[in-house]
Amino acid sequence: MTGEGAVRLRPPRNTLNERAVGWWTTQWLLLTAAPVTVLAVLGALIGPARLWLWLPAAVLAAAGLACAALLPRWWFRVHRWEVTDDAVYVRTGAFWQEWRIAPMSRIQTVDTVRGPLEQAFRLATVTVTTASAKGAVRIEGLDHRLAADLAERLTRITGATPGDAT
Repeated sequence: MTGEGAVRLRPPRNTLNERAVGWWTTQWLLLTAAPVTVLAVLGALIGPARLWLWLPAAVLAAAGLACAALLPRWWFRVHRWEVTDDAVYVRTGAFWQEWRIAPMSRIQTVDTVRGPLEQAFRLATVTVTTASAKGAVRIEGLDHRLAADLAERLTRITGATPGDAT
């Protein structure tokens, strides 16, 4: 799109809530704990095969702990978002960064989701659904009050924006 009303790619200004680091860390630890626990219990119950079960459990535990220690802080530094009167801007990704823009005229729905773990960290995810084949734009790791205000603001802006969101 060029000319008046054009939306241009630029770095979004807002960071996520700092509690997102703890949320992501907890997700990694839970994701790692389940298979490590299964392997460790089987290793304890099966005598001769113990080493062949405990070794992968130890490797998986070490990898999971390393990911839990490093990735959430990296993601926090990379993830950015911003909402203007013209568009929703989101930048995500650690190795492969993805920048997404959802023009207000293309937004179909705005949803706020708070899973059990997000609720424990007082966080929420705002999902902006558009007519894009790429799928919805998600802003994860927002303070739950900010997410509710953002959803309300997006609903108000998109309602006042001309276009058919297709």
